[in-house]
Amino acid sequence: MQAQSAAALRLPSQPAPLPPQRERVNVIGVAKRFDRDQEVYGEGDSADYVYKVVSGAVRQVRVLADGRRQISEFYLPGDVFGVEAGLERRSSAEALAETVVVVARRSSLTADPEAAQALWGLAMSDLERSRDHVLTLGRRAAAERVASFLLELANRVDGGDIVELPMSRQDMADYLGLTIETVSRTLTQLQGQGLIEIRCCRQIRLARRAALAELCE
Repeated sequence: MQAQSAAALRLPSQPAPLPPQRERVNVIGVAKRFDRDQEVYGEGDSADYVYKVVSGAVRQVRVLADGRRQISEFYLPGDVFGVEAGLERRSSAEALAETVVVVARRSSLTADPEAAQALWGLAMSDLERSRDHVLTLGRRAAAERVASFLLELANRVDGGDIVELPMSRQDMADYLGLTIETVSRTLTQLQGQGLIEIRCCRQIRLARRAALAELCE
């Protein structure tokens, strides 16, 4: 049961962190806690609210006509999500683990010209990232996809060499357009090449970061 409390078209050679506009959007609202795999909002819901991750992580997901699941984005602490160009949700959002988000009405943000401009910038940046992701899925081999994904996560958190994975191997597979077997095999191959060190299921060290970046070029 959900508990709540009050609270404030080219392939990039290296993945970039989320745009700085996210940090300029001050989302003040109600803090809500979601359990693992709990839905934050569903596809087709009214896009009346904007969210900011306080702790945990969120995946953006759609179920395709053939029943397959497609993950289009992961949101980490500090990320703002749920910014739509239209009035309805184009996908669902689910908590990856126990997660706390701050929820605010979009109208309360768009009333402020500066915040409204930042939200519009987020929507455009998300669209651009989505297009880059589609190109990545279409043009890169499995090793390049996995390497790019690990570098992106490292850049988004703090740029260090230790990458904490809030998502499962299946989540990674559904994001990268691969099977879970291919993701696991590719991680093992990268470790065998000395590019990464798999410390545990959810922690990976980028042993040769420059070589990983070269793999993505």
